[in-house]
Amino acid sequence: MRSFSVVSGSPAQTALIATALAERLRPGDIVLLSGNLAAGKTTFVKAVAEALGSTDPVTSPTFALAQFYATKESRILHVDTYRLADVEEYRDLGLEEYQEDAISLIEWGEKIAGEFPCHLAVSFVATDEADGRSLTFSATCDRWTGALADLHAAISKDTHGAHAGDRDIVD
Repeated sequence: MRSFSVVSGSPAQTALIATALAERLRPGDIVLLSGNLAAGKTTFVKAVAEALGSTDPVTSPTFALAQFYATKESRILHVDTYRLADVEEYRDLGLEEYQEDAISLIEWGEKIAGEFPCHLAVSFVATDEADGRSLTFSATCDRWTGALADLHAAISKDTHGAHAGDRDIVD
């Protein structure tokens, strides 16, 4: 597994981090987001959607379970698995037919990680700062392990002081 962590001191810095990721996303990508309630997962998705040109309102799909947002070149499938009891309930949603042509951003994704052998995991943990978050990006598949160094460099450059170098890529 390869991973790196960055620290964001504000929602604006988190949006810059999300924008750096958005520039590297393509249809078929699966990004699993994990973290406690109010950790910044939906804020992150909103920033990804905006960076990809979506004008659709982005809200947490906790009760709807899944929402689509149109982008300039594709669409985003935004899923929240918080209320799902198990992976079978996820399968019952029938979303797999959309995932090949969409960028999938799945909140509480750790609950269904086994469904996606190739995914990027992003974990959100609150820091001691009021709006601070530590974001850890990790992957095990070729699609993402090869892209993590480039993503890390872009985040370090784009966030100007978001402490993106706190923990480097590790195997």
